[in-house]
Amino acid sequence: MTEALIGFAAMLLLIFLRVPVAFSMALVGFIGVGIMRNWPSAYAMTGAVVRESGFQYLLSVLPLFILMGNFITQAKLSKELYAAAYAFLGHRKGGLAMSTVVACGGFGAVCGSSLATAATMSKVAYPEMRRLGYSRALASGSIAAGGTLGILIPPSIVMVVYAILTEQSIGKMFAAGILPGLLAIGFYLLAVRWTIWRDPNAGPPGERMSWKERLLALRDVWGVLVLFIIVMGGIYGGIFSSTEAAGIGACGAFLFALLRRRLTWQVLSTVLVESARTTGMLFMVLIGALLFSSFINFTSMPGDLQDWVQQFDMSPIVVILLICAIYIVLGSVLESMSMVLLTVPIFYPLVQHLGFDLIWFGIIVVVVTEISFITPPVGMNVMVLKSLLPDVKMQTLYRGVIPFVIADVFRLAVLLAFPVISLLLPRYLG
Repeated sequence: MTEALIGFAAMLLLIFLRVPVAFSMALVGFIGVGIMRNWPSAYAMTGAVVRESGFQYLLSVLPLFILMGNFITQAKLSKELYAAAYAFLGHRKGGLAMSTVVACGGFGAVCGSSLATAATMSKVAYPEMRRLGYSRALASGSIAAGGTLGILIPPSIVMVVYAILTEQSIGKMFAAGILPGLLAIGFYLLAVRWTIWRDPNAGPPGERMSWKERLLALRDVWGVLVLFIIVMGGIYGGIFSSTEAAGIGACGAFLFALLRRRLTWQVLSTVLVESARTTGMLFMVLIGALLFSSFINFTSMPGDLQDWVQQFDMSPIVVILLICAIYIVLGSVLESMSMVLLTVPIFYPLVQHLGFDLIWFGIIVVVVTEISFITPPVGMNVMVLKSLLPDVKMQTLYRGVIPFVIADVFRLAVLLAFPVISLLLPRYLG
């Protein structure tokens, strides 16, 4: 245990000194194995991890889903999603904030990134809400909270990585995220209603649209709905594997952008370069995390954690709550992918030992990661919005996300109390 704690301290020190997370984890893992075993073993382990990461077929799902998300982003779908949600919800008090949450859910379903979802929707939703007299707190809070849906509603890159690390089915992870994702949208809509109840002037109603106008608004987003149904329906129905679904999704997103006349040679080049850059960064972090987890496995930490739980006779659910608290704290300094890659190899053997389902635990990990994205005093989504909306004070941003943080706490409690919500759909995948 002592060696593992020293390794953690060294890694956090390197991160504090602004060494990239991937290099911090890789360096500590390599040196740790070299000291605990021998240097030839450290060199051999590093070479094996790099080689296996590059040639593992299952990991090809990552660049394909990244490519799919980038094509959808370039297709400028965010405005149409927001317009479609506004057509049905905009006439209510707080309707534009509700529309923002729903549009974030739709965009996150094909983007898979919380930060990208928040950044994209801030350019579309915030000016419109301010134009109609929405408070800065509600406008920014709904965008920051809605953006977190990007890593929960499948397909999600974070879910893919978790499934690979824990050797779980990617298809089952995706299926498990659907109902919790819908639950998240529902709780966020309630948070908007609660905000309006406390301050009726925070979100005045917009114009009511006819059913003809609503159907016309849906016409602009049918393509992404079809794409989502094909990808998720294909996986859920056993028609193709998650890797094949990623390829079909990337191809479908390409055709979608092409049909919308958003794809030029310059845009195509940008998408490919950005996807390659993101994939390279992700694989660097993955390799660093695998090296660090190999070092942790050489220490006595995994067994010591189990012995510690048994020694203090702790309830399994208390252990889960402590793990959730650790994730929320780590989320203030680490982005989601680094956090999952760093912690999951340490926690999942303990969770499995306690008898919990790893698919369910994966959803809990994603949910608490979402919460950390908007939790003061940092919150990655809040930081992104501050950079994009410099006229909004940090105090206002934090005040705006508080109702959504409270909603997240209730949502987490529901998912902890009723695991069936996460496990219902995966049961039908065999």
